[in-house]
Amino acid sequence: MTDHLLQLHGDVLAAMRRGPRNFAKLAFALAEDEEPADTDQGDFRDRVTAAGAGDELTALWHRTLTGWDLAEQADWSTAPPRTDERRADAYDRLGFDTTLRKVLDHAVPVFKEPGPTIISTTPTWWYSRDTAAVRSFYWSAYEQLLRRKGWSDAAVAGLDEASHAVVERLADPTRPDAYGARGLVVGYVQSGKTANFTGVTAKAIDAGYRLVIVLGGTLNLLRGQTQRRLDMELIGQENILRGADPADPEALIGVDYQDDEDWPEKFVSHQGRPSVLGAFDIERLTTRDDDYKSLATGIRALEFDKQIRTQPLYAPDNLHRAAARVMVVKKNKSVLSKLIKDLKKIGGPLLSEIPTLIIDDESDQASVNTTDPKKWEEGKVTRTAINGQISQLLGLLPRAQYVGYTATPFANVFVDPGDGDDIFPRDFLISLPRPTGYMGVQDFHDLDRTDESAAGSAERAHVRGIYDDAHGDRLAEALDAFILTGALKLYRAAHDPSLESHFRHHTMLVHESVRMAEHADLALRISSMWHQAGYTSQEGHSRLEALFTSDFQPFADSGLPTPASYEELRPHVSRARQLINSGGTPVLVVNGDTERDYDQPDLDFDRTPNVWKILVGGTKLSRGFTVEGLTVTYYRRRTQQADTLMQMGRWFGFRPGYRDLVRLYIGRAEPAGKTGTVDLYEAFEAICRDEETFRAQLTRYATLVDGKPQVTPAQIPPLVSQHLSWLKPSARNKMFNAELVEIRSPGEWVEPTAYPTAPADLRHNAEVWRPVLDLLGADPITLRRDASAEGDSFEAQVGTLDHEELLKVLSDLRWSVPSQFSPHLESLLSTGEGGEGIDDWLVVLPRQTSSRRVEASVLGSAPLSLAHRSRRRGDLFGAIGEPKHREAALRIARASDAAIRSGDETLKSLAGDRRGVVVLYPVVGEKPPAVSPTGAIAPEHLVMAFGLVAPGSSSAPKRNLVRFRTIDSTRGDFAIIERGADGS
Repeated sequence: MTDHLLQLHGDVLAAMRRGPRNFAKLAFALAEDEEPADTDQGDFRDRVTAAGAGDELTALWHRTLTGWDLAEQADWSTAPPRTDERRADAYDRLGFDTTLRKVLDHAVPVFKEPGPTIISTTPTWWYSRDTAAVRSFYWSAYEQLLRRKGWSDAAVAGLDEASHAVVERLADPTRPDAYGARGLVVGYVQSGKTANFTGVTAKAIDAGYRLVIVLGGTLNLLRGQTQRRLDMELIGQENILRGADPADPEALIGVDYQDDEDWPEKFVSHQGRPSVLGAFDIERLTTRDDDYKSLATGIRALEFDKQIRTQPLYAPDNLHRAAARVMVVKKNKSVLSKLIKDLKKIGGPLLSEIPTLIIDDESDQASVNTTDPKKWEEGKVTRTAINGQISQLLGLLPRAQYVGYTATPFANVFVDPGDGDDIFPRDFLISLPRPTGYMGVQDFHDLDRTDESAAGSAERAHVRGIYDDAHGDRLAEALDAFILTGALKLYRAAHDPSLESHFRHHTMLVHESVRMAEHADLALRISSMWHQAGYTSQEGHSRLEALFTSDFQPFADSGLPTPASYEELRPHVSRARQLINSGGTPVLVVNGDTERDYDQPDLDFDRTPNVWKILVGGTKLSRGFTVEGLTVTYYRRRTQQADTLMQMGRWFGFRPGYRDLVRLYIGRAEPAGKTGTVDLYEAFEAICRDEETFRAQLTRYATLVDGKPQVTPAQIPPLVSQHLSWLKPSARNKMFNAELVEIRSPGEWVEPTAYPTAPADLRHNAEVWRPVLDLLGADPITLRRDASAEGDSFEAQVGTLDHEELLKVLSDLRWSVPSQFSPHLESLLSTGEGGEGIDDWLVVLPRQTSSRRVEASVLGSAPLSLAHRSRRRGDLFGAIGEPKHREAALRIARASDAAIRSGDETLKSLAGDRRGVVVLYPVVGEKPPAVSPTGAIAPEHLVMAFGLVAPGSSSAPKRNLVRFRTIDSTRGDFAIIERGADGS
């Protein structure tokens, strides 16, 4: 019965490609019997209720329901995707009763995770879910492999959605006229971008793309990692063997992966040659160890046989019978020159017929043209080498679609949009959602916290300074943490064998410099410290016990096995030491000028069973290279470019089973210049804020208006903010074509943090705000965070201030970093251009509720409720506004829509169609100065901080709200094009 039920449901659902239909009626229509069995909803309900992990019928419905939840274009439902209403529409069409609906909702919750954010020209919708289902040979195999690897149904559904979003924005491979789309996909550092472009490749070749060129890094090591990943998860055993008998040792001579411990079990199998199964084969033009070479057999390997020779290759009858070619090539001038030379031999007519996909991994590295536009005009230079070769490829292959992948997109969006031969993402820019289980910048920084308690603090759980007063340099402590976390992994694997696969590798990264001589000295120093640490002595165990008790037990994940005492852990410490010290040294230096320097077994995480090492390096560990099992990082490397710094964050990624063990030792006062210092932890937080601002702006413009995009990619660059004055978004030679002018943020919370420290400046700012304080009502009112009666509420004094008066206040304020707020001020000063403008502002001064609350008068004002905040990043504060205050302000500023303020009498009385909100925070430090006997506080001891939300009326509705200048290098005198708030 079980197999029959699964087969029945599979057949019925396969007939629902265009959306849900009445299940019972469709089952009856498909049945051979007059009265089909097993269509009763009770049998189905009981099966799902009793199903355990891995039940195939439940998995089938999980894929189906989630696909319907996510579908952006659903002609069978008017409800938006990712909603309970969309799911209810599906159930109605299926004819399911209330009981079955509840069971399915429990087994398959509505998929409400955020999807990709998409800015694009109007898509053609050639790649629908229906057409994708018809030809999904390689995607289906990839999807099944991911499930066998342990991916959840939700994770697979998310990847399905994100990869679909990319493919549907490529050109139809069968279209008569050639078109090459250009796009950019933005992920997070080490967040699974390879999985996305593997999915995109699978779907693209299923759809008809017959040449795939993956630009896989600048090192053989990185190229080889990408090749192996595609071979294992997409291309598969049969395409690698190419007919060789896997049982014949002689036939396997020279065939890849015979020495790979994962071959063949973990490589996808298609259960036969795809061409024999009615699909098509994939021919590899590169292998695990060999990059692209000038083809020994001439150009035959790049020629495509056509079933109907009188028709072009892209004709469906030819296209879907032809084998696909896949190559993973290094971004290297010599390699790409060989490929271009071979393509030229084929000739233009045939090349113009080949639907091609070019995937550029780490597309902001080497691919971007970094020559000065002035030198173009002078005729001195044209393009940098790799950029020029990519441009040649795109020119030789008119049907080539270029898709760049990066976690640091600033250089890519700064590419000159007027250069038609470059890689600017003119057709689409897609921002991938933050994956479930991913550990990124937000997990190391308390971006929205206003309290200083340890509970829930990411910084206290994971971040340690390089120095402390008691011990000086904490490198030795970091080494102790490394062996201790290794022992904890072994302990957890012993108590839960399912975790063992996650602990195959255990690594520590030490990154101080780019200089190889310093790497050698540092490695020697670490090796000496390791051998002198006495990990087998009682003194060593006592030291580890103290660290375990103070730094790991308090932050241990309660859901994972953790010893109650160090004595339980002690036996595993010895084994961890042995694994780390294997080969006689715990240290591995990763640097060099040649490829041979990277040909080390312990750097190959795929081939080496267990890598338990301390890696010392610089640039070569900064991008693309994934340090598997990374648990402890000691980081001191400085740079002045935000994208370069972010790529150094190798501690970002997935940490299954040991997330709570991750420790980051980072420089908080690293030397900079002759006398200055920089806080690297502060720098990473600034990058995070820059990145989130970028993503938030994309999200704002992603919504279609009347079925059409608000803006295209060419209309929105740079969309890049800069939270630290010394940390530029990208290198100067990648920013020739753009200059940020201002950011407009109507309807969004703006919170400056760069307040001055000089007493005279603090007094000045208090005097500027002083008249505003007299506008506040004496009697507080109650505001709510959200519309529900249960939402967080707080008391606040409120008043109103004319827009022009607020501009005078804001224009007169002094800052420690003026550039942080100046773009927002510029936006407010020019409000009304193309929009309705702002009438006035609601001023809100919340009453603090902590046990330490203090009230005091400033410059003769009525008593104010003082907020306690810390300057946690040099002169900069961390978060100032509290979430409930921020949410209330957003509700009021956005309440021009009557539906938003419906039922909330307080909101009705406060909101206005052209009214913004300012939330004032008279801030003192964690140790506030004394209040005088008269209840006053000196203005020199007070920071008049604030956050604000401008109303939507401050700019033209549904238009680009970012003002910028771009320098178009194709124009005569580098004329500046200023784009206004209305997008004109």
